[in-house]
Amino acid sequence: MSPAASPVETGQPAGFSLPIQIVRAGGISAWLVEHHSVPVVSLSWSWSGGASLDPEGQEGAAAMAAALLTEGAGPLPATAFADALRDDAINLGFSAGRDGFEGSLRSLTESLPQALRLARLAMTEPRLDAEAVERVRARGIANARRNLETPRGQAGRAFWAAAFPGHPVGRPATGTAESLAALPPEAIRAALARQLRREGLLLAVAGDITAPQLAALLPELFGPLPAGEPPAVPPLPGFQAFGQKIVPVASPQSAVIFGQEGLAAEDPDWEPLQVVLRILSGGGFASRLMHAVREQRGLAYGISGGLEVLFRRGIIIGAVATENARVAETLAVTREEWGRMAATGPTEAELADAVAYLTGSLPLAFTDSRRIADTLLGMQQNGRPPDWLAGRPTRLRALGREKLAQVAARVLRPEALAAIIAGEPQGL
Repeated sequence: MSPAASPVETGQPAGFSLPIQIVRAGGISAWLVEHHSVPVVSLSWSWSGGASLDPEGQEGAAAMAAALLTEGAGPLPATAFADALRDDAINLGFSAGRDGFEGSLRSLTESLPQALRLARLAMTEPRLDAEAVERVRARGIANARRNLETPRGQAGRAFWAAAFPGHPVGRPATGTAESLAALPPEAIRAALARQLRREGLLLAVAGDITAPQLAALLPELFGPLPAGEPPAVPPLPGFQAFGQKIVPVASPQSAVIFGQEGLAAEDPDWEPLQVVLRILSGGGFASRLMHAVREQRGLAYGISGGLEVLFRRGIIIGAVATENARVAETLAVTREEWGRMAATGPTEAELADAVAYLTGSLPLAFTDSRRIADTLLGMQQNGRPPDWLAGRPTRLRALGREKLAQVAARVLRPEALAAIIAGEPQGL
């Protein structure tokens, strides 16, 4: 094995294993899982920042910048760039979320040199042609307006604004119709300049590539980027327990977004909380909320919730939609189940089922190179060591009902469960 790579064996019992290698070259580090059965290579990478670095009044700058990276680069205008990707079956994309800026690449092994060339061009020589800028702007404005046409879209925007007032996370990550319409090209270039840097990079690679081959391409792909890291993101304040708010929307149904503060990714109770939420709200028809809301009372077609990770903090967030006349009862039942889990925790049977699912389904996250790369990137973003997966089944199986009850009592607070209702709910 190349001296540029060090292996870390990670897996679970029953024969599942995932050998992660750490490859370093040119000041850049990557996690690698070699997988040579299919001639495909996938890369996923990210920087901290994203929409959180958009200046006030320029919401959507990072999102527009990400979309424009594949709209022509270097000598290739948008159509020629798209043709080059298509001709070699290359998948290249960029996106900006609330707390990060990500890139991804997937190609056949034989097309990897061309894929790397196009990805490097996109990051170092984006054209930002006027026609492309206006086309992407028009698409963004249309999407922003479309999102506000539905109760769910209005509820989502209002939820984040109320949960984190005054913080960039509380603003629409993809911008508003107004901010996008007023966004000058200089703001897009500034977003790229502060985001695409050689340092502060997290990178995961999976597929038909060896450690020495990866070590050779790291400086080729990322070396031309400007030195330094993206600016520091503003610290995320605590979740604002804003109670219950109604956003009037003329609709026969209301959309409800509910949530509360969760835990930091490094908190020792992170995995027990995942099991608690699997039982309470994330287990489909097996969850308590689905049983109480849909099966017992027929209040809604579905209800679910889980952890959304921002700045390595887990925010508990859930959603349900129902007739306006049933919103009040649906919320009452949801808070009741929230409180019941906080008071007594799960049953032994619920614990066994949840752990069996979480351990048994783990290999499904590694069925192709793209999913492997995305999972490895997510581990790095949450500060996990490479051997974290290896111990996960054992850690989950060691959890007892008493431990989960303690975590549920510590975290779940029905009185602090905040809710946005977009629609014309009755009785609230």
